[in-house]
Amino acid sequence: MELQRKTIAKVIAAAFIFNLVVMGAGAWFAYQEAPPIPDQITGPDGQTLVTDEDIRDGKRTFQRNGLMNHGSILGNGAYYGEDYTADALELKTQFMRKYYAEERYGDTYDSLPSEEQAAIDDIVRTDLDGGYDGGNIEYSQAELYAHTQVREEYVERYHEGSHERGVPEGMIESEAEARQFADFAMWTAWFSHTDRPNSDHSYTNEWPYAPDAGNDATGAAMTWSVIAMILLVAGAGFGIWLYNSVQLPEPSIEGLSVPKPGDVSVFPSQRSALRFVPVAAGLFLAQVLLGGLLAHFYIERAGFFGIEEIFGVHLLQILPFAMAKTWHIDLGILWIAATWLGAGLFLPPLLTGHEPEHQSKLVNGLLGAIVVVTVGGLGGIWLGSNGYLDGNLWWLLGNEGLEYLEVGKVWQAGLLAGFGLWAVLSIRGLKPLLDREPPYGLAHMILYAGGSIALLFTAGFFFTPTTNIAVTEFWRWWVVHMWVEGAFEFFIVAIVGLTLVSMNLLSRRSAEKAVMLQALLVMSTGVIGVSHHYWWVGMPDMWVPIGSVFSTLELIPLVFILYEALGQYQAMNESGGFPYRLPFMFIIASGVWNFVGAGVLGFFINLPLINYYEHGTYLTVGHAHAAMFGAFGFLALGMVTYMLQLSIEPDRWDGSWLRTAFWCWNVGLALMVFVSVLPVGFLQLEAIFTGSYAAGRSLAFYNQPIIQTLFWARLPGDTLIILGTVIYAADLIRKRFVLRKSEDDPAVDDMAVAEGVLGDD
Repeated sequence: MELQRKTIAKVIAAAFIFNLVVMGAGAWFAYQEAPPIPDQITGPDGQTLVTDEDIRDGKRTFQRNGLMNHGSILGNGAYYGEDYTADALELKTQFMRKYYAEERYGDTYDSLPSEEQAAIDDIVRTDLDGGYDGGNIEYSQAELYAHTQVREEYVERYHEGSHERGVPEGMIESEAEARQFADFAMWTAWFSHTDRPNSDHSYTNEWPYAPDAGNDATGAAMTWSVIAMILLVAGAGFGIWLYNSVQLPEPSIEGLSVPKPGDVSVFPSQRSALRFVPVAAGLFLAQVLLGGLLAHFYIERAGFFGIEEIFGVHLLQILPFAMAKTWHIDLGILWIAATWLGAGLFLPPLLTGHEPEHQSKLVNGLLGAIVVVTVGGLGGIWLGSNGYLDGNLWWLLGNEGLEYLEVGKVWQAGLLAGFGLWAVLSIRGLKPLLDREPPYGLAHMILYAGGSIALLFTAGFFFTPTTNIAVTEFWRWWVVHMWVEGAFEFFIVAIVGLTLVSMNLLSRRSAEKAVMLQALLVMSTGVIGVSHHYWWVGMPDMWVPIGSVFSTLELIPLVFILYEALGQYQAMNESGGFPYRLPFMFIIASGVWNFVGAGVLGFFINLPLINYYEHGTYLTVGHAHAAMFGAFGFLALGMVTYMLQLSIEPDRWDGSWLRTAFWCWNVGLALMVFVSVLPVGFLQLEAIFTGSYAAGRSLAFYNQPIIQTLFWARLPGDTLIILGTVIYAADLIRKRFVLRKSEDDPAVDDMAVAEGVLGDD
């Protein structure tokens, strides 16, 4: 089956419009179907307990204090602390039982015989089922008592502090704010157990699993899990059939002249682009060191190998888990993005032999702007979380407090402007190709991929701290998921295609066809696939079947990427004289980890019935690390290796340190994921299934000896990852002194690739 580039381009355009229509309709439904914020919550005698403003202020407190990177809300966030929705629902149920046991039997609930406990359980579930008139929530006396008790519990935990739980003193500045946070958490608990109008299930499709409150998995979760498994088999088979049926050229060095590093001149703008690498490496090193600290926090909740006993200061008070987690996430995004931006500016001169006027200075300017935004954003997070920014400045310049979108809106706008400047510089560098090729050419694909990252980032500007949490999560996942499963995957195949062309392993026309087909598959599944994040956050239940189908189909492009990686490995081994084996090792590892992390682990946890119990557990941690670092991180590091090999004097090139770092990272990641993280996740899944979601996320679960042993078992993997990063950073310092001088004015004839690329029409 021979596909023409123009045909694929038309199908991509149709898929783009289809995605736009579906997700545009989804955005409208998000506002219409979001759980209501009641005007008031009143007691049985009509007195006002909570107002709508209290709930909104509670959400602001939740974000301002970075609580989403301590625990989670609706299952989304960090796993160190409790899930606030499940915790509030569990506490509410327990306090209601306590109230009825004392009122009716004059005893504690646990002391009552089973038949009296059963009677109380029925009363509690009956209370939880009613009390909303379309504007106000009317509590029973038991609910009123429970709500006030939860407020005081949250004051004790999050204002006074609890080192046993890993909560620093004064995490929430005042008692009043802690009570408002409790009001917000209790509201999310309310709509998790309250049936949506004209429905037999709650706003969250009965999540979290809380049998004492009457929450259990819906029939749709089971039905669509079975359908998804059928689609998995069919989709995998279709992906393999399509890969073997579509006539796409494989990378091959047979009969081709692969340019050696010494045959390629280095432009001034490429030297400038290479400066992105040490900046990104510094961010990378800081990220993995914080990752090691975060893992240890699960063992010593307020210390680090006993230093608090030596110095009398709890590390938790100096660097709380939430702050370390926030920086850890943001540093991961920033170092990978910075590396990709540098690679995107390094490759164009290699393909075109073109150096626009002042390009080097502009590239340096972009790097400087990124440094300013990085320092400002990370510093603003600390200032905002510690109460140094008043009014709206805390979320404009400080810590917006939403996982993956922590930095303030001003710094987010700065990042968006940086992507815009990168696009301008890429257009300048790729102009000879852009002028010659059609709109679906390879150079255009690079710009579309980078532009899609920036475009999806704009969804992060569609909400404020006062926006309904369900709507906030709708837009947040537009950014997070569509980056990972859409734009980043698109960028991967585009960059890999461009790299293969620069190595003369593929013609430009052939690479264009391969990139376009894979981009089509990514766009057709990954964009709407975001809907599996909407199952339990208060969105309408139409997303259950849609998310099940498209999440499963996301495996198809990953099959393509895996096959491409295997094809590249075969090409690399066709000749012992191939000069770019080391960069290819990283690219191949990226494809394999992408399949394992995003494909295998991603599919498993996204089965609706599994996800109902698993959502927000250590199984997601394994999926996230394998997909983010394993796939996107290794691609970035592979591009760095390629850039360095071209930029260093050939007779002084030494890849031994990078090769050592490569194996440290791969072995370390495998040990971390398969020896520690996934086993904890499976035990957590069992604890939730046999108890409740709150039980699986409780301190009691984490403190079990077997779980603590598994946390310690993570140490070798984390150590290898840190060691690999230290070796990598040291090697960059070493290589800084053997870089080649750039040509003042190299011509196309000086470039081993450009002449062939420009003539490939």
